[in-house]
Amino acid sequence: MAQQVQGVIAPGKNEPVRVETIVVPDPGPGEAVVKVLACGVCHTDLHYKQGGINDDFPFLLGHEAAGVVESVGDGVTEVAPGDFVILNWRAVCGNCRACLRGRPQYCFNTHNAAQKMTLTDGTELSPALGIGAFAEKTLVAAGQCTKVDAGVSPAVAGLLGCGVMAGIGAAINTGQVGRGDSVAVIGCGGVGDAAIVGARLAGAARIIAVDIDDRKLETAKSMGATHTVNSRSTDPVEAIRELTGGFGADVVIEAVGRPETYKQAFYARDLAGTVVLVGVPTPEMTLELPLIDVFGRGGSLKSSWYGDCLPSRDFPMLIDLHQQGRIDLGAFVTETIGLGDVEKAFARMHEGDVLRSVVVF
Repeated sequence: MAQQVQGVIAPGKNEPVRVETIVVPDPGPGEAVVKVLACGVCHTDLHYKQGGINDDFPFLLGHEAAGVVESVGDGVTEVAPGDFVILNWRAVCGNCRACLRGRPQYCFNTHNAAQKMTLTDGTELSPALGIGAFAEKTLVAAGQCTKVDAGVSPAVAGLLGCGVMAGIGAAINTGQVGRGDSVAVIGCGGVGDAAIVGARLAGAARIIAVDIDDRKLETAKSMGATHTVNSRSTDPVEAIRELTGGFGADVVIEAVGRPETYKQAFYARDLAGTVVLVGVPTPEMTLELPLIDVFGRGGSLKSSWYGDCLPSRDFPMLIDLHQQGRIDLGAFVTETIGLGDVEKAFARMHEGDVLRSVVVF
């Protein structure tokens, strides 16, 4: 039978979030109910609250989560009750043109739960990225559950569900950073710092962190940046070129999602270099570049959607690397909070005080 749990909703554009009673139905065919153990406060949740994704309010926020499968519906074989899982928003279908071409990381038909979670008055909720994990329990498509080693902290594991995976994947999967490469990362929040971790893991020789906040630049150094540039006082394009022999970086990762910083990334890369956009822009933003520069500089301009990850491949691998001590995912957890602290966490995020606040249950 349906269960009632506590969850955080965004009732309307730019309205404060609030804790409400959420009705979670029993899982139907291909679905699973997950007891959420931890969920990170991601900037994408703030985008939802601000109406920057769409206007399907009210939203059940939260998506960067780990938990334990409580029950599954008919036909579910991927996971079973008791499995420790990271929730993902790329539930690969296996049948679309990308999947059939052997590129499931670009799946065009990812699954979400067919049923809706609701408020007690029957109002249907739109779960953030099809997950809605700022709740004690949530209903998802079974394919959104990726089983990993239960020995890792849920607060750490859940971060792979979005931001940390997006950043690491932007470097390794999308940017294809190689040994000896020079890499610049513009924007050193959680995603940008994860890109720095990914670049270091891939063997980059020079990793240049760019931000307007000296606190964030210090953190970036602890994550593996070899050089830092405060773009509030220094032209970042000139600084990156100066640090790369006058040429520009082999790969520049833009982790802000603004036209101004994208242009910096575009001109800070070497000829035939790669720009990776992983920062999430808002719908009204536009970009203007001289087409002759796009042609003349060559190389690749890429966007990185979820770090071009394949959850079934990448999540267990990164958990293994964390457990081996080769990457420190725990360094991204600034604080743990309760459900009632999400609005305050958004404020701290806006002020740049945290890498990740993580709701724990």
